[in-house]
Amino acid sequence: MSRPRKASLPPALQSIEKLQKVIDNGNFYGAQQMYKSTSARYIAAERYSDALDILESGACLQLKHDQVTCGGELALLFVETLVKGMFSYNDDLLDRLRKIYEEFPRNALPDHVGDDDDMQKLSEALGAAKVRVEACASFLRAAIRWSIEFGTHKSGSRELHTMLAEYIYFETPEVDMAKVSFHFVRGNSPKKFADTLVNFMEKCYPGEDDLAIARAILMYLALGNMRDANYVMDEVKKQLELKEVDFPDSDLMQFVSYLLQTLERDALPLFRMLKQNFKSSIDIDPAFSELLDEIAERFYGVQRKNPMQGMFGDIFKMMGDM
Repeated sequence: MSRPRKASLPPALQSIEKLQKVIDNGNFYGAQQMYKSTSARYIAAERYSDALDILESGACLQLKHDQVTCGGELALLFVETLVKGMFSYNDDLLDRLRKIYEEFPRNALPDHVGDDDDMQKLSEALGAAKVRVEACASFLRAAIRWSIEFGTHKSGSRELHTMLAEYIYFETPEVDMAKVSFHFVRGNSPKKFADTLVNFMEKCYPGEDDLAIARAILMYLALGNMRDANYVMDEVKKQLELKEVDFPDSDLMQFVSYLLQTLERDALPLFRMLKQNFKSSIDIDPAFSELLDEIAERFYGVQRKNPMQGMFGDIFKMMGDM
């Protein structure tokens, strides 16, 4: 099969306008097939920039019309084209990814459930939310992998991590704060993370609030990020004080406070003593022990028993399991 000649394809804008008319006529499925086949021809001709323009337009238009599955598929193809074209990560491409991300719908779930009709609506809303989150998360995970391969940050774009953390927190019906935290600590906004933690504390079950805070702080420390760990701790306390809500009073929170102070100095014996004295609190979440092993290696040079373990080797696994 011969490769399409670059000159044989019309300007991208011409294709975009033609495809938009199909969308405007409400033929979303037909438009989807046309977007895929048209962009494929430009990619085959190595006109990657034109293919990106077509896919970006299609993804945004489909998402604006609440065609999440179609829009999500074109969004993924946009990222795949970045990889095929070997585009380096830059602010312009980040802005284009953000533009697509912002078109993913945000729909609140029903607040009250009464009769059978309400239950049916809730069931439909939960199903739609699952589709939205899976589509958006797949798109952003792919974008993060691209940013790792073609960018300069080993954990990927901090902005993309923040987008993913926010979307899965606010749009997932039963949110997993471990996954949210994983991306926030690799993000660029500890302020947004603190806001999210306070929001979570206002609606979580008893005993989940201190776990969420501890996990956030330990994850930051496992990355060697003392600054943001302290910032989030202080910001959460400040916001709770303004709301006249008590900060969690638990052994786990006491341990985290002592840990932050201990890591400010060369005090490995004290670090080990803290781990021993607060073992029952640490054992509440199996991940805490691994995080503390990461912290011991990063701050005190303590080698892990199994160097193949650890958070850095698990970045793709965590994103893939979401």
